Amino acid sequence: GCPMSGSFHGRREDRRLLTGRGQYTSDWNLPQQLHACFVRADRAHARVLGIDISAARAHPGVAAVYLAADFAEMKLATPPQLAGYPGRGGSKVISPPWTYLATDTVRYVGEEVALVLAESAMAARDAAELVQVDYQDLPPVVSFEAAMAADAPQLHPSVPGNICFDYEYGDQAKVAAAIASAHHVAQLTLESPRVAPNPMESRAVLAQYDAEKDHHNIWCSHQGAGMMRHALAVILGLPAEKIRVQMTDVGGGFGARSGPYSEYPLLMIAAKKLGRPVKWVASRSENFLTDAHGRALRLTGELALDQAGKILAFRMHWLCDQGAYLTQAGPLINTSNGNVMGCGVYTMPLIYGRHQLVMTNTCPTNAYRGAGRPDVAYLLERLVDEAAIGLNIDRVELRRRNLVPKEAMPYTTPLGSVYDSGDYPGQLEMAVRESDWAGFAARRAASASKGMLRGLGLATFVEPAGGGAIPKDQSAIRFDAKGTALLYTCAGSHGQSHETVYADLVADAMGVTPELVQLRQGDPDGPQLMGAGTIGSRSTQAAAAALKVAADEVIRKGTELAATMLETAVADVEFREGQYVIKGTDRKVSMEEVIRKHAGGATHPLDSMGEVPTIRTFPSGAHIAEVEIDPATGMVRLDRYTAVDDAGNVINHTLVEGQIHGGMAQGIGQVFGEHAIYDEATGQLLAGSFMDYYMPRAGMLGEVRVLDHSMPSPSNPLGVKGVGEAGTTGSLPAVMNAVVDALRALGINHFDMPATPARLWQAIHDAGARQHAA
Repeated sequence: GCPMSGSFHGRREDRRLLTGRGQYTSDWNLPQQLHACFVRADRAHARVLGIDISAARAHPGVAAVYLAADFAEMKLATPPQLAGYPGRGGSKVISPPWTYLATDTVRYVGEEVALVLAESAMAARDAAELVQVDYQDLPPVVSFEAAMAADAPQLHPSVPGNICFDYEYGDQAKVAAAIASAHHVAQLTLESPRVAPNPMESRAVLAQYDAEKDHHNIWCSHQGAGMMRHALAVILGLPAEKIRVQMTDVGGGFGARSGPYSEYPLLMIAAKKLGRPVKWVASRSENFLTDAHGRALRLTGELALDQAGKILAFRMHWLCDQGAYLTQAGPLINTSNGNVMGCGVYTMPLIYGRHQLVMTNTCPTNAYRGAGRPDVAYLLERLVDEAAIGLNIDRVELRRRNLVPKEAMPYTTPLGSVYDSGDYPGQLEMAVRESDWAGFAARRAASASKGMLRGLGLATFVEPAGGGAIPKDQSAIRFDAKGTALLYTCAGSHGQSHETVYADLVADAMGVTPELVQLRQGDPDGPQLMGAGTIGSRSTQAAAAALKVAADEVIRKGTELAATMLETAVADVEFREGQYVIKGTDRKVSMEEVIRKHAGGATHPLDSMGEVPTIRTFPSGAHIAEVEIDPATGMVRLDRYTAVDDAGNVINHTLVEGQIHGGMAQGIGQVFGEHAIYDEATGQLLAGSFMDYYMPRAGMLGEVRVLDHSMPSPSNPLGVKGVGEAGTTGSLPAVMNAVVDALRALGINHFDMPATPARLWQAIHDAGARQHAA
């Protein structure tokens, strides 16, 4: 089952990345490059009455200062929406035009107003401060209430009522009837606060125009070069082959690096206009203000059950803050995942969801690790806990009564999702056993004797991985003059260890030493491939599965070449463990010899393509968290965490564990403090630096155990499922359920993220005052 679940030999990437030899975007430089600095709106909503750039233009070292009018003839397009499906009544997503540089209105703090180019980064920054913008303030809308009010300022003429998409799924009437007649209905409204993605690597661009070849070169952080190139081609109105997205190391993505930002096409055009390369590196402050934020949701749900605790129906209503403009994936992730995974791991006969996407004077939102999945799981798992209390049924027992049984796989939900494989009851039992659920009462008593509150939280989940509109994923294997196998993929690594995993996988299949295999992800000089980038936990089931198909093709072609070398018939040759052997003899030739003998030409006879149809797998898990809260200070500690996950066949346990740890850090970071909070009166970002914004630290995770209870996926040649988002999808509900469980002892039945010491202390203090008053 597991081709390489043996000992861990470290990652190829580590030596380069840990010794400072990585080549991130800002490490690239070109002769005669100019440096860019953007003038950004310092207010959330205002008319632009005039911009004076004369002092900036005259500043020493300045090559150009550009305003929106300087790019008008380019007719830059707004990137197309990935959510192409209809909403309520056949309505479509309304995507207001991107302005790239503000024309008559600014709509959020940080929006680009002018572009300054100079001989040094410092000269560009100094000149940018000399640009004078004359604003006439307009009232900003930051909250759902303000944006949806009858008399709310309209952010865009094309978006009536500031609602850009109204989406629904399921049977509204049947669900309403089931809820009305149910024995018990659990109800909750939860906030999933806005968060800033903050990859370690700052956003940066190096742009160059090659006049001789008439093409644009761009270095930038991305989650797949093909995706980035396609979007830039649409924006610029150019054929994709005129744009070359160069290979760079990428220091974190989390969804925020999946598509281009306004700066990218502007810098590409500036490089062409000026005939010189242009470099821009965002400050951490610019990242906070303008890297697309995540979450920003209000989730309302009702879960109807019968007397025996069987789930009858689930209804949810989401309000989703899209910010001031739409990203390509924002509307998609805020709608489709409710539809695809709304039933969770439960046999749920009826479900209805309605999602309203609201525009506000804030930074646009986009996919952020989990991209809607953690929020579906959060709402459902909080409701299951509420229902357990309402029905006086044990939390684990209530879940047991509703789980999809193993023998029902593949299981089709009422909304049409097909869960490929899984053992949800087995996962739950393993998590309960391994977390010592039964011993919790004693641990709670021990905490209480020290004056501490202890809480236990459980979350089960299933989530989609992969899928999408591109019909297939392709990868290629090409051999260079030295006989090295070069692997070409659309997936782009931003921390997933593709260089190690993909090379090991292919070397293992072909029976060659891994040193003879090298990954060339998104190489502009490589073969043109169809496929998506590294988004939605898809890269191994897509790109690596296609590499496995290509490796099998290399082996097949090699059989013919080996038969000639061995002077025998093809039918008499078999391949095993890197050797072509004449059946029944000890005469053989190795794969490495076949590769070397035919190397050196323009192409190699073993060059091969592999492709797999675009598929969706359904990873799942059962996560159990234990927290301890000090009521005197509100300090909270994650004491124990047990994650049981199904990621299909596990190719490399250490790296899967690393992915789950990273996902957990982002889920738990949101629970314990991350909140990109805006001032409602001014629309200013109040948590715009790490002085004000919570940074998750390694110590936050406490004692973590990641366990494997996997069922191979039948949908791809490797039997793998996605794993990149599972840690977030499981941890957000598990840890919040634990926090709420700890607070229930004091009569606190509702609490919203983030669970900061101040907010916990306030809730505990208020509960004490209420009891005292009573």
